[in-house]
Amino acid sequence: MILLKNATVVNADGMMKTDVLIDGETIARVEPDIESFGTEVIDCDGKLVFPGFIDMHCHLRDPGQTHKEDIESGTAAAVAGGYTAVCCMPNTTPPLDNAAMIDYVIARAEKCGNAVVYPIGCITRGQGGKELCEYGKMKKAGAIAVSDDGLPVASGAVMLNALKYAKTFGLPVLSHSEDKSISGSGVVNEGENATAAGLRGIPKAAEAAGIARDVLLAEEADARIHICHVSTAASVDIIRAAKKRGVKVTCETCPHYFAATDDDILSYNTNAKINPPLRSQRDVDAVIEGLADGTIDAIATDHAPHHADEKNKEFDYAPFGTVGLETAFSVAYTNLVLTEAIKPTDLSRLMSGAPAHILGIEGGKIIDGARADITVVDPDAEYTVDARTFRSKSKNSLFDGWRLRGRIVTVFVKGEQKQI
Repeated sequence: MILLKNATVVNADGMMKTDVLIDGETIARVEPDIESFGTEVIDCDGKLVFPGFIDMHCHLRDPGQTHKEDIESGTAAAVAGGYTAVCCMPNTTPPLDNAAMIDYVIARAEKCGNAVVYPIGCITRGQGGKELCEYGKMKKAGAIAVSDDGLPVASGAVMLNALKYAKTFGLPVLSHSEDKSISGSGVVNEGENATAAGLRGIPKAAEAAGIARDVLLAEEADARIHICHVSTAASVDIIRAAKKRGVKVTCETCPHYFAATDDDILSYNTNAKINPPLRSQRDVDAVIEGLADGTIDAIATDHAPHHADEKNKEFDYAPFGTVGLETAFSVAYTNLVLTEAIKPTDLSRLMSGAPAHILGIEGGKIIDGARADITVVDPDAEYTVDARTFRSKSKNSLFDGWRLRGRIVTVFVKGEQKQI
């Protein structure tokens, strides 16, 4: 047994100074002044103790792209960032579009023994946007949602059928909502900075139009839909209005959409090439407002590792994406909590409670009888991000060199303390 003494436990519904007793894989007791009786004691005075973070949206690149990341390195990076569970997107090579591929991911993750991995299966076979996958078989194998992330489902008819089909199995559909006919060959947010940098722009309407369509289709099907990586003010407005009229929509954003703007493209740093692209300050402000008022349900990383040789190209030819597992909490704590945009309890909800609820998986609360997935944080620790030290195979971090506050101290996954 392990006893966390003098812990400030941060659940979504409140904070309290207490002790936490871990017995095997379970939180046995949460109450003040628990006697140690020879158990291992960890003094958590001055620390914040969160339910283990859950990343709804990351890319582990395994199988087929393991020069960028694999399940072992990706889950090691997750633990280093305070994540006890991650949900991996299916755009691997081959894609996770059948039960056998789901089995592969789960078996590899269990062998690695780091963070828990929940696979997300494809919406359509091969992410081709035409033929639906066998959702029931994938769910039985362990898939907890479906998505064609990386590619939008272009056909409205296919998406409507997917929503109806997924509903029969209780699977949420996680949508990369984008109208590719609008975004075209753009590489950055359309606007003054794109013009100044001489780079092709992506209109904000590409995202907003895709979200509007998917929300309407979910309303038609009376089905659940989760919108990935929300980045614009218009998108937040569409989702807020949909929620008010009862649509079963949830959504996420990522740290780069509330902590950075498209000013970062002016240096031609390819780590700032992300899809959806970094937006304007007005969009950043809207995303923060959406996080504060509950319109945006969760913070995900969209951890997108790429080999240095792939990113070390002209901006137009570099792949989209930034790694995020090892910096997400600190970026959120620094840019949201310390600025008083949200409270620590909100961060607990956004990074743990809401993802668990949306996906129907364990976690999200530090209470008696819960699985012992716990993240201990030093809120006063300041550090400079050094991507060279990352556990991830890839170092393509937008936040490399940033000064941040709030550092992960230790993590328990199913009661087992992990090395940070």
